[in-house]
Amino acid sequence: MASFGQIILWGLIVSIFVTAGLIILILSVSFSGQGLGGSKGTVDSIDKWPIGYLGEDVILSCKFKTSTNSRESTSQVSITWTKEGLSEVVYKYDKGAVQLAEQNPQFKNRTLLFSDAIGGGNASLFLRDVKVGDNGVYYCSVNTPSCSGTASVNLRAAAFSAPKFKRVNTTLTAEAERWFPKPNITWLDVNDNVLNESETSFFNNSAGITRFISSLQPIKLYGSYTCIIQNPLVKAISQATIKGPVNTFQRKYNLY
Repeated sequence: MASFGQIILWGLIVSIFVTAGLIILILSVSFSGQGLGGSKGTVDSIDKWPIGYLGEDVILSCKFKTSTNSRESTSQVSITWTKEGLSEVVYKYDKGAVQLAEQNPQFKNRTLLFSDAIGGGNASLFLRDVKVGDNGVYYCSVNTPSCSGTASVNLRAAAFSAPKFKRVNTTLTAEAERWFPKPNITWLDVNDNVLNESETSFFNNSAGITRFISSLQPIKLYGSYTCIIQNPLVKAISQATIKGPVNTFQRKYNLY
């Protein structure tokens, strides 16, 4: 016959096993719930901050995938692109067909999807001939039997052009026809010291594109000068070397 101490010991052992079993059960239910949620797949963009150069084409990235990475039947895929601030859609694809009855006129004949790649999880939008008004946040919403979600893409429209230099006596002038957003102009000497003896004028056209003329004076007949043109998206560095009657100009660009 078991003693009182043995009964207590067995009671503790049973209690430990019961508690451990409950913990395992709770954890298994929790992870299985996460697994069920994860099976819905994801919608995302591999480039959330693309730069679109005015007059050129750009791709707004949007990808969707499921936990099994299986191809989706395009007849079961719905893709809708919208833009913040607009009530109409940018582009809509639903169950194998393009639906543009509610498309914003701004994007008429300028957008398309890569139809052959939709089944593989590509919902990216091709946008033709980028304009200033295209600047802003876009949303890619995808719905399939195994995936549902929305990804955001912030398109930043930009324009830049190489400056043309002109030297008249002791005045060096840089002029560029096409910048967006409006840039800042900085002149440096051969030792990278900022020169404050410059004067810059800006001119905007009806589309919001900036043209500028920046003049530096007086300059030395023998010297090297750097003109830096920079906005939040593009940095252009141009160097002018003055050797008496001979002028040499070099340019390079850094894109953000």
